[in-house]
Amino acid sequence: MEALSATSIIWLAFALAFCFGALGQKTSFCTMGAVTDILVMGNWSRMRMWLLAIGVAVLGAGALHAAGLIDLDKSIYRGASFNWLSCLVGGGCFGAGMVLASGCGSKTLIRIGGGNLKSLVVFIVLGLVAYMTMRGVLGVFRVGVLDKVTLTLPGGQDVPALLRSAGVEAQTAFALGVLGIGGGLTAFCLFKRDFWTLDNLLGGFGVGLAVVAAWYVSGHLGYLAEDPETLQEAFVATNSGRMEAFSFVAPSAYFLELLMLWSDTSRKMSFGIASVLGVVAGSAAWALLSRSFRWEGFAGVDDIARHLIGAALMGFGGVTALGCTVGQGISGISTLALGSIVTFLAIVGGAALTIRIEYFGVSGGCTK
Repeated sequence: MEALSATSIIWLAFALAFCFGALGQKTSFCTMGAVTDILVMGNWSRMRMWLLAIGVAVLGAGALHAAGLIDLDKSIYRGASFNWLSCLVGGGCFGAGMVLASGCGSKTLIRIGGGNLKSLVVFIVLGLVAYMTMRGVLGVFRVGVLDKVTLTLPGGQDVPALLRSAGVEAQTAFALGVLGIGGGLTAFCLFKRDFWTLDNLLGGFGVGLAVVAAWYVSGHLGYLAEDPETLQEAFVATNSGRMEAFSFVAPSAYFLELLMLWSDTSRKMSFGIASVLGVVAGSAAWALLSRSFRWEGFAGVDDIARHLIGAALMGFGGVTALGCTVGQGISGISTLALGSIVTFLAIVGGAALTIRIEYFGVSGGCTK
C-alpha cells in the first residue's frame, strides 16, 4: 500500500484532533482537574476518564502493532536509552506548570477554543519556551546536563522488552504488557458503576480511540518504506521523521515557528501542527454549538504572573520529558515505554505537590 499524500495526512490529523477538541470541551477532559478533584474533593471521575483513555489507547495501539499495521518501535518513545532524569525533571515541571497555568497543553488549546484569552497567552509562552528548550538556550542545558544522565537498556526500554530480558517469550511478553496495563486500567475505570455517565465514557473511550486512530494515520497511512528523495524509510508530514500520535508541546513550538518563518518554503504544515489547530477548532465548534463560548481574561497582575510561570514550566518540561499529559501520558504509554510511565507519574507528582501547596499550604491546612 502506498502512503497517502502529505495533504491527506494533515487533513486527517486535523479531523481527528477536531474530534479530540470537541470531546474535551464537552466532557471537561482535563488532567490538571483530575488531580485537583482527587486531592480537594476526593472525586476520581476525571482521573478515571484519563486512565480509561490510556487503557483504550494501550489496547488499540497494541492491536494495531500485533496486526502488523504499525510498528511501535518506530515511535520516539521506545529505544535503548532511558533518560530517567529528563523524564522526572521534565514531568515534574510540566505537572507544576499545568496547575499554575490552569490546564495542560491540550486543555490550553481547548480553553482557547472556548474563548479563554488567558490560555492564548499561555499557548504563546509555552510555545516560545518549548522552542528555546528544543533549539535555544534551554536546549543547551537540557542536552548538556539532563539528557546525559541515561540508562542504556540494549533490548529496549519498553515493558515487553523488560519482560523479554527476564526470560518471557516475545509474544507472551507483548500480550502481558498490553493486557496487563491496557486491560487493567480499563477494568479499573469501568469497575465503578457510578463512573458510567455519558460524558465520562465519551471522554475516556473517545480520547483513547482518537490517539489510536492517530497512530494508524501516521504509522500506517503515512508510512513510506522508501522515500523517493532520500531512499530511506519515512513517515509523511511528521516533524520528528517518525510516526506520531497526539502531543501538544513541541507541535505548539513548530506552529509558532511556521508563522514566524512563513516565507521559508522549507517550513511546512505537519501532523503535529494540524493537530494543534484541530483541537482549537473542535473545541470552538462545540462551545459555539452548546452556547458555552465565553470570553475570559486575566483577573490581575498576580493571575498573569501565575499563568506565565506555569506556561514556561510546561514549555520546558514538555520538551525535556518528550511530551505532555497527552503526548507521554496517553500516546507514549500506549507504546508501553518505561519513560512514558515514569513521566506520567512525575507529572501527577508535580501537579499534586503544587496543588497541595496552593490549596493546603505546606502544613496541610486549607488556605483557600
